[in-house]
Amino acid sequence: MNKQKTILAVDDEPSMRRLLEISLRQAGYKALVAANGQEALDVLKHQTVDCVVSDLHMPSMNGLALLQAIRQENEALPFIMVTAQGEVKTAVDAMKLGASDYILRPFDLETLEIAIAKTLSVQRLNLENTYLKNSIANEHDGLIGESGAMLALKQLIRQVAPEKATVLITGETGTGKELVAKAIHQYSPRKNSLFVAVNCAAIPAEMLESELFGFEKGAFTGAVKERIGKFELAEGGTLFLDEITEMPINLQAKLLRALQEGVIEKLGGNRQIALDIRVVAATNRDPMQAVKEGKLREDLYYRLNVFQLPLPALRERIEDISLITHDFLNKKSAQISDEAMQKLNNYAWPGNVRELQNVLERATILAGGKPITAQHLPADIAPTEHALTPSNVTLTDAFPYSIPKKVEQIERKLIQDAIATCHGNKSKAAKLLEISERSLWYKLEQYQLK
Repeated sequence: MNKQKTILAVDDEPSMRRLLEISLRQAGYKALVAANGQEALDVLKHQTVDCVVSDLHMPSMNGLALLQAIRQENEALPFIMVTAQGEVKTAVDAMKLGASDYILRPFDLETLEIAIAKTLSVQRLNLENTYLKNSIANEHDGLIGESGAMLALKQLIRQVAPEKATVLITGETGTGKELVAKAIHQYSPRKNSLFVAVNCAAIPAEMLESELFGFEKGAFTGAVKERIGKFELAEGGTLFLDEITEMPINLQAKLLRALQEGVIEKLGGNRQIALDIRVVAATNRDPMQAVKEGKLREDLYYRLNVFQLPLPALRERIEDISLITHDFLNKKSAQISDEAMQKLNNYAWPGNVRELQNVLERATILAGGKPITAQHLPADIAPTEHALTPSNVTLTDAFPYSIPKKVEQIERKLIQDAIATCHGNKSKAAKLLEISERSLWYKLEQYQLK
């Protein structure tokens, strides 16, 4: 339920104050009133107010002086100025001083309601925008680790971030390449513009060109209107091209031209569009091997590889496993036993940080609010004779050599145990089984386990 908003109405005329108070209450707001600017400031010292509606003309301290006084203490408090028809210039001056809006007298209740609703809505959007920017700015904190390899990586990020040079990030799957790219963006002078990420492996080859460069109306069947691409979207900011070696070779030539000349052409168009962007690319392959295999143009490789950032695998910084684990579990308000932590430290982590996070997510569900123990970890990390595997699931011998029947029996058993472990929560059970919730419901229907 939304909190009732509090509006402070300031007017030196008693009849107008009373009218405003009644109108605000009818509109669903909590109404506070003040007879002059000083009284309004006193109210603001002791009350939480969401918006101020003030008359311009008042004795001792007029509306403009009140606005200036408020702005010295609170830059964001919404403020609506009420002025007469012939005082539009003064209203404009109020906007320059930081007023959110103004309304002209005489006004009706609907006009007041619309002005307040719009002002509060804009304030909310500004708050959300600030929050999102701060969230993005703090995402580089996800580069958790105090090992020598991570400290060296963080130092390289800070060194290359202020430059415009293209960066090629290399590393195994799950090492955090996009996280590093975001950190480069946030440490750069471009941080107030967009960071746009494109996974070249996740977009069909025939759609990737239009996704990157956009298209003109009529460029192909279905192109009913012009569309900007990721390059234009990233203007002034950073474009991150993940899995660059999965981009079709013919499209790599167009990318190379865009990088060299700083211009692009939309699909189906001939207009050159000049852009100011910083490109960061990434691959989980050995880039030189990709060149030899024909997966990456050699000239594009050298254009991208101005500054290469190789990311260490998790097994190469085992001292960071504990830090990553506790950071993840703190967000879940979860704990882990020393034995389980030792098992995590001893594992090779072929899937790197992503695999570790998935294992911890699963273990948290299994633990059900209790500390994670070795029994909650997968069998390949913490082997145990009690682990639930196909070899110790009790199977009937009605179909001793039927693979489909045996698989069905194993699936039934695993699904029943997962649902029981999660106390009937299908969403958690699906995560535990490492299948989608939709697949789980299908199997429940298939095996008549509902």
